[in-house]
Amino acid sequence: LVGFAALVGMGVHHRAGRVRVGTGIAFGVAGIGGSIAGSALNRHLDPQLLLLAFSGLVVLAAWRMIVGCPTCTRFGEERALALARTGDETVAVRQRIGTATALTVLAAGSLVGFVTGLFGVGGGFVIVPVLTLVLRLPMPEAIGTSLLVIAINSAVALSTRLATTSIDWAVAVPFTISAVAGVLAGKRIADRLDPKRSIRAFAALLVGVAAYTAVRASM
Repeated sequence: LVGFAALVGMGVHHRAGRVRVGTGIAFGVAGIGGSIAGSALNRHLDPQLLLLAFSGLVVLAAWRMIVGCPTCTRFGEERALALARTGDETVAVRQRIGTATALTVLAAGSLVGFVTGLFGVGGGFVIVPVLTLVLRLPMPEAIGTSLLVIAINSAVALSTRLATTSIDWAVAVPFTISAVAGVLAGKRIADRLDPKRSIRAFAALLVGVAAYTAVRASM
């Protein structure tokens, strides 16, 4: 469900020039080991404990998005676009593939892969903050690129579990169709949103998800 919806969404964003394919692939490949480790650990932890830990992680991601994301504002996005227009894009690319950045991508990708395997989620709520805070991608590019990473992580996590479980297609197919419709509708709305407002709305959504998950875990 998550992987297929991410692929559809990535295609839409890629046509709009909002997916950094190289960064996404590197990030996704770096997370393969973490995804396998997270999936293995998931089978040995109490489900209620996992839900509570998931809630805390979501709140942390929301907080970091609000207080430390300069490229999520209109100013940050305009600055990124101006950099490309002035001919300094080559310099920026060279900086992104430096040793320090490569290690950052490896560490962040491994962490996101681990979260995907451990909690069984796409990891977008972690990937977007990492891409904006660590790699300084503008919010639209972070969203588009995160979908490529999610697709890779989901494929790896699913492949590690197919040997021990099965898919309930009666549930998966309707949810997948609904998710794809939501992705396409969300893309149309995202084109009209101010980046600063979208980041605040995203953070508010994360807090809501965290609260709901924590309540369910305590029941």
